[in-house]
Amino acid sequence: MSAKKKSNKKVIILIAVLVVVAAVVAGLVFARQSNKGNDGVYTSLYESEVSTLNYLTSSNTWDQTVGANVVDTLVEYDSFGKVIPGLAESWEVSEDGLTWTFHLRKGVKWYDHKGNPVAEVTANDFVNALKYVLTPAYDSSVSYLVTDAAHIVNANEYLSEEITDFSLVGVKAVDDYTLQYNLTMPTPYFVSCTTYGCFMPAYGPQLDELADKFATDNENMYYCGAYIMQEFEPQVKHVYVKNVNNWDAANVHIEKIERLYNTESDTMGPVMAQRGEVDSASLSNDIVDEWMKTNPDIVTSDRAIPDYSYFYSFNFDPQYDAEYGPENWRIAVNNENFRQSIMKAFDRLYSMRALAPNNPEAVLQNAITPRTFISVDGKDFTDLEPFAGVADQYFNAEAALEYKAKAVEELTAAGVTFPVTMLVTYKAGDTDWENEAILLKQQIEGVLGTDYIVCELWAGPSESFLNKTRRAGMYSFMRVNWGGDFHDPATWTDPFAENLYSDGTVGNGYSAEGVHKGNSYNFFDQVLDTDAYPETKAALTEYYAAVAEAKAISDDTLQRYTKFAAAERILIDNALVVPYFIFPASAQVTKLNLFEGQYAPFGMSNLRFKYQHLNDEFFTVEQYKEAEAAWLKGIGAAE
Repeated sequence: MSAKKKSNKKVIILIAVLVVVAAVVAGLVFARQSNKGNDGVYTSLYESEVSTLNYLTSSNTWDQTVGANVVDTLVEYDSFGKVIPGLAESWEVSEDGLTWTFHLRKGVKWYDHKGNPVAEVTANDFVNALKYVLTPAYDSSVSYLVTDAAHIVNANEYLSEEITDFSLVGVKAVDDYTLQYNLTMPTPYFVSCTTYGCFMPAYGPQLDELADKFATDNENMYYCGAYIMQEFEPQVKHVYVKNVNNWDAANVHIEKIERLYNTESDTMGPVMAQRGEVDSASLSNDIVDEWMKTNPDIVTSDRAIPDYSYFYSFNFDPQYDAEYGPENWRIAVNNENFRQSIMKAFDRLYSMRALAPNNPEAVLQNAITPRTFISVDGKDFTDLEPFAGVADQYFNAEAALEYKAKAVEELTAAGVTFPVTMLVTYKAGDTDWENEAILLKQQIEGVLGTDYIVCELWAGPSESFLNKTRRAGMYSFMRVNWGGDFHDPATWTDPFAENLYSDGTVGNGYSAEGVHKGNSYNFFDQVLDTDAYPETKAALTEYYAAVAEAKAISDDTLQRYTKFAAAERILIDNALVVPYFIFPASAQVTKLNLFEGQYAPFGMSNLRFKYQHLNDEFFTVEQYKEAEAAWLKGIGAAE
């Protein structure tokens, strides 16, 4: 993903890219009327192939886009972020907050990829799907939502194989149309958890038959959502057709969706939009100026939604080549003065010029939990007392040099060789991210000096990027992100979870593909598993204790949120992570009114095409402003 706002100050970019872009803009006249005509087919590009269609196991946003559009959930969120019925017509929670009961619609069916009916959707399909999620052999990366977020009775015990009888897990089909969940503690946000993939249904007999082959392609899964995935050709195209028999088909307006694979979609998308070949395209910062000159009335923007938080992570378990000095980095990064020197030298607004050149302050975040994500007693979470003065923790060149002096003395004694190499990883082909990395290097080296630190830039592959970079430990300092999964501050502690092992233990280990099996946002588990770095271990131990204390509070929302805020402040004060921003609203041309779509600052709602119409021509700035005003008014009414 890349930001797409107009730039008043040209960011450093590759000459070759400028030449190509200039030729494109100068040589083409925009096609006002699509060459395709309004045939109900929405066409767009995608640049990275999904890793799986299995919505029960994947936490990857692009993977989840498939499940979000082809399988319905118990409840949904409307265009204004209000909870509405989905596959469940109604639901209630017991007085003690431990039992949630959902009453399903009758007559909803499963369909195969050709649209043939298979069977009715029943409560058993939710039970069987949850069993699949919690079966260790399937290694679901979203099982933590069931065990740690939703607090389903015996879910963790079944996942860790302490018990083998699934009937003891807190989910059951009371009858075909009554589904019940039993929790270990009151979880007021539980209903928001059910909008995520791991709580989606799946047809039990198909799961039993296919096992780990479930959803390996579009023919090995069934559909009960707004769309059916008619075609799935990896690295060619994805084709969705409207499920005309869906219970809410009246609110599904686009008849067909075609996603075409193109590794250079950032460059080719705008070209194909001009030719009338696609209905939507993002405009990277290096071409927005020209588009504003030639087609100013149709350059609109996406929404800056606080569903994803972007922050920079230090890697405590580097796995890159010896030429970058991984062992040298390992010692340095476990020194707090060293981390503080980087954090204080990092002028976040300077590097953000590549992403939000006009108004970076608008999306700057001083906490991992984004502003406006959640509030309590009329106060935003990030305004709670523990965050007082947090802005002072960031860019301060004078303080950076003071920390540098302390770090040099301590690290020299520890055997560190200077300058320390800091591998800064970004995604190949993402021009804005590359420019951001260049600016980061310029200013951090400018403040601290290349006698102390050298930022080595590395472009990770565009295919399987996360598996080959962050998850493989191929970075020292990297911009990463996390999306909120449910409506509670606890969701923002998950990327720093003490462990992500399927058996619930902490330890070393990489998969056969070289992907770390534990926490891959910082590899904190590597610090906890040794006594080599007591200072870092003590800070992490304090953080995890605060998180555990916060999670245990269920009867006092203000107290719960304040404790989560205090836990997050521990990460920031110890310079273990550096909060950054929520992604700016990117410049685009599109024939969709994005404000019609479902909305929530967490989960999968924003990935759906339901409710949206395909316009004959590209959305104008005037239409955008009218739609945005109506949406903001609706959001206010919903609150």
